[in-house]
Amino acid sequence: MIEEDKQELLISEDTYKGRDLGVTLEAQTCHFKVWSPLAVQMELLLYPPLTGGSPEEEPNQLKQQALPMQKKGQGIWVLELEGDLNSYRYMYKPTFEDGHSTNAVDPYARAVTMNGEMGVIVRLEQTHPNGWSEDIRPELTSPVDAVLYELHVRDFSIQPSSGITNKGKYMAFTETGLRDSEGNTLGIDHLVELGITHVHLMPVFDFATVDESKVDGDTSDDSNYNWGYDPLHYNVPEGSYASRADDPETRIREFKSMVLALHNKGIGVIMDVVYNHTFDTAGSSFEKLVPGYYYRQNADGTYSNGSGTGNEVATERTMVRKFIIESVRYWAEEYHVDGFRFDLMGLIDTTTMKQLAAELHTEVSPSILLYGEPWGALDSPLGDDMTQKGTQRGAGFAVFNDNFRGVIKGDSDGMGTGFATGADGKEDELWTGIRGAIQDFTDGPSETINYVTVHDNLNLWDKVARTQGLHDTLNFLTYDEDGSIRGCQSVEEAVEKAKPYLQIDPEHILENETVRRSLLANGIVLTSQGVPLIAAGDELLRSKYGDANSHQSGDVVNAIHWEQKKLFKPIFDYYRGLIRLRREHPAFRLRTREEIENHVCLIEKGNGLLAYELNGTAASDSWERIVVIYNAAKENRDISVPTGTWNVIVEKGQAGIDTIRTIQDGQVHVNAISLTVMYSNS
Repeated sequence: MIEEDKQELLISEDTYKGRDLGVTLEAQTCHFKVWSPLAVQMELLLYPPLTGGSPEEEPNQLKQQALPMQKKGQGIWVLELEGDLNSYRYMYKPTFEDGHSTNAVDPYARAVTMNGEMGVIVRLEQTHPNGWSEDIRPELTSPVDAVLYELHVRDFSIQPSSGITNKGKYMAFTETGLRDSEGNTLGIDHLVELGITHVHLMPVFDFATVDESKVDGDTSDDSNYNWGYDPLHYNVPEGSYASRADDPETRIREFKSMVLALHNKGIGVIMDVVYNHTFDTAGSSFEKLVPGYYYRQNADGTYSNGSGTGNEVATERTMVRKFIIESVRYWAEEYHVDGFRFDLMGLIDTTTMKQLAAELHTEVSPSILLYGEPWGALDSPLGDDMTQKGTQRGAGFAVFNDNFRGVIKGDSDGMGTGFATGADGKEDELWTGIRGAIQDFTDGPSETINYVTVHDNLNLWDKVARTQGLHDTLNFLTYDEDGSIRGCQSVEEAVEKAKPYLQIDPEHILENETVRRSLLANGIVLTSQGVPLIAAGDELLRSKYGDANSHQSGDVVNAIHWEQKKLFKPIFDYYRGLIRLRREHPAFRLRTREEIENHVCLIEKGNGLLAYELNGTAASDSWERIVVIYNAAKENRDISVPTGTWNVIVEKGQAGIDTIRTIQDGQVHVNAISLTVMYSNS
């Protein structure tokens, strides 16, 4: 114990203040700097660039120079080398007091070899695509102006119906002008037409479990697929999404090309980041360089497991906090990323989140969005310092509103129902969510991320079908306890047998109850105060065939089926109309608690119905008064509304800003299981 206390004291006195850890490359000089206060010796292992040449050249490629580094203050080891070292590979070799030594990749590495086995020295200015210096980050005046769209890079383009050449790659986002046989936009043009403001990309930093050397093989090989919540190198783009994972510069250039293409269309890029745990513990660079420092421990010295994946990163420690803040800043500055979604943000201490938000907004851009999951997976020794709902108040970041999520849809994977799926008695809680959770856990609407489903759990279509007892009718996948699919030899066979749209009459899509409940659920999200988030493919009635945890289920379950756009065009048009309504009318995007308290007024609630009025004038909206009505009941209703001439602009599966019909008698007839919106200027 005395030895551990001595180590902790040594480390606490040896925190480094500079911002130049890793490699700094100048014209003819290369500086290496690594933090490893417990090491008694440090060597830089330097390897020549990979040539990609013949086997006879390989011995030269493996040639290693072991160069001693000098220990400086604050736990830092440094080395300066003359000459052009661009494309050279490198590792660090620390040796500790007990005589053991190991090889570690630089945790600050900005480029790596295939599968992240070594760091690589690169001149980042050589990785800029054409037009990068003119790239402009889309401005965001307030988080509530955003419409977020959660998307997996591979899902977006891997399916043949995408029409995309660069399937499963960053470069898929650069392909424009694609259309299906009926002229519907595909790919990035589809995102523009839909009207979303930001693509929220599931993890795109270098993750561990996909073999980058084999990823372009058989698309039915599930090992080519993962969501990416298994961090390997935090400051390097994932190689399996690049056209060449074996060329360190390619993945950087193509990631930037993706960002540039989206920015050129006015769409921001959010990165899903996983700083709460790493894929490996004992074998991670963190543990190899500073044993016992980067991970939380239980009282008995074992690794704590708040993430449910075997470890949790000790974000509250000075050098860990420093690493996270500098890493996020690096993505925001070098890659022009517009926002960050923090996986299991509950496991990141509140001080780190607050410092990060303050630094990004003052020193990088006030437009950067920050939000995350305000929970952990399992118990954590972090305790009261966890970033949970309420800790974000006034701190410049938002949290996922799982309270509102549950009220709208019910539980995540079972038969449990919410307001939109037929439950009684949810109106009071719904009213709390509609008003930006200001009576729940926020200081204002910019602090709540409103959503019904994301990548985890059943997706929207499958969840609604489940609440209706359609699981067996639609032949959804059922897993046995051993992980095998009941009644099928393979996932492919199970998907082939599944019939997720069996109940839909193609001539009467909008009359289908499952469709209507799905549209009502996201209709509530898109018209409520706060920051709306929808999952990719909701606008195409995307199904995952009842798979509630598809992180390793491969393309056959996860790929977006673009042929569904022409099959379900009225659904897409409805989403597009609601997003346009939200973006063009500021009454749906009130900024403050006070505005909501004063200008969102209840008309009626109860028995599966909730109606309210927005004061458009107060929000400088072109519409003076707006009425929103959610009817989750199976019966049509007649609702009393304030007197005046009302223009109905959303009803019966139609949505937008154009008048569908006009009413004047103080009564409005609303359809069963529907959203109705109307405005008055009289």
